[in-house]
Amino acid sequence: MPSSASVFAVRAIGADVLALLLAATCAGCDAPETLLCASCRFRIRAHPVATSTTAGLLVRAAMPFESVPARCVRRLKDEGETRLAHPLGTALGEVLRSALEGRPAGEVAIVPVPTSRAGFRRRGYRIPELLIRRAGYAPRRLLRVRRTTADQRGLDVGSRARNVQGSMRARSSGGLAVVLVDDVMTTGATLDEAARALRVAGVDVLCAVVLAATPRLSERNAYASETRSK
Repeated sequence: MPSSASVFAVRAIGADVLALLLAATCAGCDAPETLLCASCRFRIRAHPVATSTTAGLLVRAAMPFESVPARCVRRLKDEGETRLAHPLGTALGEVLRSALEGRPAGEVAIVPVPTSRAGFRRRGYRIPELLIRRAGYAPRRLLRVRRTTADQRGLDVGSRARNVQGSMRARSSGGLAVVLVDDVMTTGATLDEAARALRVAGVDVLCAVVLAATPRLSERNAYASETRSK
């Protein structure tokens, strides 16, 4: 027979879990008592977008950074809701598998864009690495931040590129092929800097995969592609 103390402890834990569930709201639409409602869960399934950085690096995004996906990513990044990493990582994984299609398992390294020291201290986790693991892959840390940069928000295309220029360093891995992974892409300046550092170290950067790309950039590239084909 369980003791009265153990029964009380179980009930207390159950009450805490119930309180947590009741306090939760959907990350996508604020519906009560759920982390992610069925409708919003459907909205963050992979809807791949092909685009490129300003320097021409091919980028595959799992979804556009807007509406429900944008709110879910912000909840993960800014509010510590790491449970969202599973459905978001699942969407990322679909695009990663497509990028790796036709290549033997283990031939290509999955390299996350590094998280700044300040970002890691603030959150306690590295978002690109967390998403890669939830996607079912093992991240390989070849990149590190070599200097602090300013917040990219509010900067134009040129300022973003200058802000991150020379900010990363890669371990020498000559002959290795990699796919870069990040959470959100706006202009692609961070991805371009990561690719530059890897290439200096002798690494072959095949492409980049991101969870989400801003619609402004993806729409502009789609329009440019249509124009070239006419």
